[in-house]
Amino acid sequence: MDSTSSLKASIEIPTIKELQKKNIPAHVAIIMDGNGRWAKKRKLPRIAGHRAGVKALISVVETCVELGIKFLTVYSFSIENWQRPQEEVKGLMRLFRRAISEQLDALSKNGVKLKLIGSEESIPSEVFKSFKDAEHRTKDNKKLTLNIAFNYGSRQEIVNAVKRICDNVKKNKLKVEELDENILSSFLYTGKIPDPDLLIRTSGELRISNFLLWQIAYTELYFTKTLWPDFRREQFLGAIHNYQRRNRRFGNL
Repeated sequence: MDSTSSLKASIEIPTIKELQKKNIPAHVAIIMDGNGRWAKKRKLPRIAGHRAGVKALISVVETCVELGIKFLTVYSFSIENWQRPQEEVKGLMRLFRRAISEQLDALSKNGVKLKLIGSEESIPSEVFKSFKDAEHRTKDNKKLTLNIAFNYGSRQEIVNAVKRICDNVKKNKLKVEELDENILSSFLYTGKIPDPDLLIRTSGELRISNFLLWQIAYTELYFTKTLWPDFRREQFLGAIHNYQRRNRRFGNL
């Protein structure tokens, strides 16, 4: 898929009101990729790219609220990311806490509900507490649920779901013959949240990177060369417009 900038060269991006007249995705997922390359191009430390990435996320969240999108799931930190240089990891932990502290009031005012999805193991206690406090403060908000995939890996998510199902079978809370796709889905981190309608990946990479493997079985995929810190309102609207021009068949003719 070509970048949004290339898309705009041939197709005018509609306004919010124009987009709202067509099918708005209920759930959008984003692999926010390219922070490091963005910083490198500007001869800045990698953490500067991550800071710029927070601004991009805020822009996209605000646009989701305007459009009426109900769920936004972003891949912020994978299980594999712990293998990065410790200086970068520590900087990211500080950035997560600061971003939550600085943005929480604005997010709550806009009706955004925060939810942490991922393994709670290995998350530093102060970072985990910040997430949980944010979840509690925003639990009654209704406009948009922002799922932050942190310490997340989809294969681990599926394995954990299977373990929990097995435990329920052992305790006679669930019968094997009752198991179906809906029940397995309910044991995932995303729980009863609908599967994504659209998955966006920035930076030009063409892979899923162990993100929502079960949930994206019939999700529309959108790849753009735009680096994540440069992906703002206009680029997001371009992705939504592209989604609306597709014919989703879900295996049918």
